[in-house]
Amino acid sequence: DSYIAVTGLPDPSDDHALVLAQFAEDCRRTMNDIVSDPLLGQQMQGNLSKLSMRFGLHSGSVTAGVLRGHKSRFELFGDTINTASRMETT
Repeated sequence: DSYIAVTGLPDPSDDHALVLAQFAEDCRRTMNDIVSDPLLGQQMQGNLSKLSMRFGLHSGSVTAGVLRGHKSRFELFGDTINTASRMETT
């Protein structure tokens, strides 16, 4: 699965990039703690070392909206989203 996190919405903030970079670092550290916990691995009956996270960070403008259909959902669009997505997958 892929998820997106956004800062500076709906109100712009001068430190949005720093806030998001700190969030990504916190996620990375937490993930490292999880996959290195032998008790959790035993409880999950699996090899947690196969779990990983990837990050793509980009700053810029976006367009937001709600898509209707079978499952309504909030979406973000624009070059900023596309660039971050490409960074995350490479």
